[in-house]
Amino acid sequence: MTGILSQYLMRTILTSTALVLVVLLALAGLFEFIAELEDVQADYKTPQAILFAALRLPNLAFQMFPVSALIGSLLGLGGIAANSEVIVMRASGMSVGKLAGMVAFAGFVMLVITALLGEFIGPPLDYYARNMRAEARYGEDDDRLGNETWVKDGPVYLHLERVNTEFDFGRLYVFRFDEANELVSIARAENAGIGEDDRWLLENFRETRFQRDSVQAVESSVAVESFEVNAEMLGSSMVKSESLSARGLLSYIDYLQRNSLDASNYESELWYRVSRTAAVMIMPMLALAFVFGSLRSGGAGARLMIGVGIGLAYYLASEMLANSGQVFDLNPALVSWLPSIALLLVTLGALARVR
Repeated sequence: MTGILSQYLMRTILTSTALVLVVLLALAGLFEFIAELEDVQADYKTPQAILFAALRLPNLAFQMFPVSALIGSLLGLGGIAANSEVIVMRASGMSVGKLAGMVAFAGFVMLVITALLGEFIGPPLDYYARNMRAEARYGEDDDRLGNETWVKDGPVYLHLERVNTEFDFGRLYVFRFDEANELVSIARAENAGIGEDDRWLLENFRETRFQRDSVQAVESSVAVESFEVNAEMLGSSMVKSESLSARGLLSYIDYLQRNSLDASNYESELWYRVSRTAAVMIMPMLALAFVFGSLRSGGAGARLMIGVGIGLAYYLASEMLANSGQVFDLNPALVSWLPSIALLLVTLGALARVR
């Protein structure tokens, strides 16, 4: 019997959440497409703008899942409560804790879906969409593509121009420093690329080495260098943090910290994703606490307004704390988890008061 009820509650919550998510994504996709129409130019036409908006939907779904889970759970569980089904469950001897456990399992299923979206589906499609838009709008105009970048690899600084997504580069400058931060050499290569073994191939390589009492010039038609910066790491440095998976974020954060570079932006993005994913599991339990109260006799409109209000407050608090954490140099993990912890405490307190 318990298994049947658990499946029933899960099906109700998942169905309602899916419907809410579809509606929110339709609105978000429309706004995304309208915003893109202002940037239509060159080969970036209306079909490409539609494709860009469509490819952005998985990332948007990841961002909207906590709010969708709350509104969907309120609508689904509220409908059950309005039909007195919750009263029947309680009258049959089912405790609030057991009901919360069943609802939490539905939240766990949504948590898994959210994690898959945020790790394996959303970031790669978002990265592809941004590349597609840039290449369609600017073509081969590297200056407008903004392909120049600086990369630090211990005592070595690289200044390079990205030519394409296959990690072939144009002119490359290499600046080497010693332990006293004194310049040891400057090198230049007309073309550079990263091979399959992550070795850098430098064409028309010229290096000027500064010694204590002389300067030495070295030239080579092709030089092979080994830097810790590989193709994956270089790709991470050239994309927005929201286009990286959690694994990519962890790897790039480790690289930044090893080179004494600021990683706060990427740490904030990582913890923001983790806390947002965890919040999905809390939302159905919070909705359960509401349907035990006066909301049980209310209509779908009242439940919808409650869900929108709480979801909007959670979203604004998350965004505000994440941004203020970077501005005031606050601990990224702390500011990212505060809204979710507050939701959890409110949920536990509300369930504890249910008779």
